[in-house]
Amino acid sequence: MSVLEIEPSNRRQVDQFLSLPFRLYQNVPQWVPPLHLEARRWLDRDRNPFFRTSAAAFFIVTADSEVPIGRLAVLDNQEYNAYNREKTAFFYLFDCEDNYEAAESLFGAAFAWARQRGLDKIIGPKGFSPLDGMGLLVGGFEHRPALGIPYNLPYYAGMLEAIGFSGSGDVVSGYLSGQTRLPERVHQMAGLLQERRGLRIVRFRQRKDLRIILPKLKDLYNLSIEGTSGNYPLNDEQVKILADQILRFADPHLIKIVMKADQIVGFLFAYPDISGALQRTQGSLFPFGWVNLLLESRKTRWVNINGMGMLREYRGAGGTALLFSEIEKSIRMHGFEHAELVQIGAENDRMLRELRSVGVDYYKKHRMYEYQLE
Repeated sequence: MSVLEIEPSNRRQVDQFLSLPFRLYQNVPQWVPPLHLEARRWLDRDRNPFFRTSAAAFFIVTADSEVPIGRLAVLDNQEYNAYNREKTAFFYLFDCEDNYEAAESLFGAAFAWARQRGLDKIIGPKGFSPLDGMGLLVGGFEHRPALGIPYNLPYYAGMLEAIGFSGSGDVVSGYLSGQTRLPERVHQMAGLLQERRGLRIVRFRQRKDLRIILPKLKDLYNLSIEGTSGNYPLNDEQVKILADQILRFADPHLIKIVMKADQIVGFLFAYPDISGALQRTQGSLFPFGWVNLLLESRKTRWVNINGMGMLREYRGAGGTALLFSEIEKSIRMHGFEHAELVQIGAENDRMLRELRSVGVDYYKKHRMYEYQLE
């Protein structure tokens, strides 16, 4: 085996790194390719804000020819480590043929890189931004992933465990039929909460309105993680990129903000699922891929609920009911037949129970893995 740390300024090496999944998953109907422009941003030290404060290395492994059979990114996220007072590396973008020696070689290179930087643990899959999809898929391989959520082949988990990784936490995604109707008491509780606590739901009509409000969500997110571990605050540049990603294909009517006077106290993010178009265009916007994706966003019968939350003082039964009520309204108003609630922490027992009680079926599971480097 030969492992190469690629140079992100070398276009040929970058192409090798990014093209490997297209060959590996060519006969996997569930796999959804990333947008080309987003994938290239991962490795671009000028365009990816991660590199303003942190570092990463990208590896490919070859066997008898120059064709890569595996790839891996390893990240030293200094913002995460400073906030959590840790010395942790992330691994990300792991893809490999069913070849244990190749996987072991890749992770050996990643371990060495992390140790040289004084890091004592590696976890993942975990990406460049707090909002990247995370974890290794360990259940639900028969289903297509929601946009931006990792998909991998079933043998990956066995590879990691053979190398010495152990599971460190799960996230689950749930399916909700568009035919599901919440009990009327849920909508009543939502209405009472709005009346008693002086809350209102802000809805949007145009993308320009969303661009104005999105930066304010940075403060809400950063407040919501205070006192927690395993997270770190968003900065302005990350929020700008997030806004660009959201606005590219967002339906403004599906983004809702909960306000108390002029303060944002909650949010609900939902997006039309354009995965089918990404599969057809192989992740390319040009020359006409963007038209395909735009049409898909208007005709898809799937909606992804990618984020919802309330400030702590507004949580509890009333706050949950308000969010659930708005989810149903979004599904019904737009005629969606299927909804996916994306990546909820398995440790959030209360939320999982409440969602299950209204008909959510947890049909996908991703697992985080860790390895002690000391």
